[in-house]
Amino acid sequence: MSGGEFDRIARYFAPLANQAALGLTDDAAVWSPPPGRQLVLTVDQMIEGIHFLPDDPPDCVARKLLRRNLSDLAAMGATPIGYLLTTALRTATPQAWLAEFAAGLAQDQRRYDITLFGGDSTSTTGPIMTSVTMIGHVAPGAALLRTGARPGDAIFVTGTIGDAALGLEAARGNIADPGGFFSTRRLLPEPRVGLPLAGLAHAAIDVSDGLIQDLGHLCTNAGLGAVIEAARVPHSPAARAAGNAWLETRLTGGDDYELILAAPAAAEPALRAACGTVPLTRIGIMTDAHRAIRINDASGTPLQFARQGWRHF
Repeated sequence: MSGGEFDRIARYFAPLANQAALGLTDDAAVWSPPPGRQLVLTVDQMIEGIHFLPDDPPDCVARKLLRRNLSDLAAMGATPIGYLLTTALRTATPQAWLAEFAAGLAQDQRRYDITLFGGDSTSTTGPIMTSVTMIGHVAPGAALLRTGARPGDAIFVTGTIGDAALGLEAARGNIADPGGFFSTRRLLPEPRVGLPLAGLAHAAIDVSDGLIQDLGHLCTNAGLGAVIEAARVPHSPAARAAGNAWLETRLTGGDDYELILAAPAAAEPALRAACGTVPLTRIGIMTDAHRAIRINDASGTPLQFARQGWRHF
């Protein structure tokens, strides 16, 4: 890659920043948060060969990086406002790759009304690595926490589950992907930002490592269990056409970035109204069986899966 670090910052990233970032010429930004709001911060990274494939479009890599972090804010009920970015690129990374990456950032900055505050860049001899620290805000005490689920709460999910996992299988050549639907879901998830869930849901989490595994985090943090009806878990027409052989992949695969909500059953009409055009499906119930998650088939028989979801270690 030709051009020095500061030339690249000035060319590709300074146009993405606002006044708080001071033109990306200083080591830190100076920013005043909205008055009377609590800050919500999250950080997530993407590594070539683990979170994205070497031939994935650079603009999609950038947009997915932002959306993964936006999804974390959505699960807290927070409004995003800006982010810090780090990149570790090989010296042989083409300028065109970086230009497309920056264009992807710009596209989703406009879509989600966020800005770049600053960050860091370095070189690497290994895989490309990127990370974002996303900054958002909520009304005091309004953040949705993983600890809030209660016995008897209904379990809801937004959107459809498992399409991104099938997108990875399609990229590996293990499943057909007519029209590229699964690939699009893998590359460009839809973070559910902006849903007014405060006061309706007791707890929330986004599906990053798989529906069952992430539901397990809600159970662990609340000291509860859950029962899920596999037939109720929403799937897209494309996933339905792929067949029931992919059920375990769908329920344990990651990268959906849909929301799991635990809320009183009586709150369902209000939740549906809050979600607006975002599909919402009731799939189960929280129980007092500590950390035990049961997935039933249509006949009520428990299903056994080889794994619950993605694990790094």
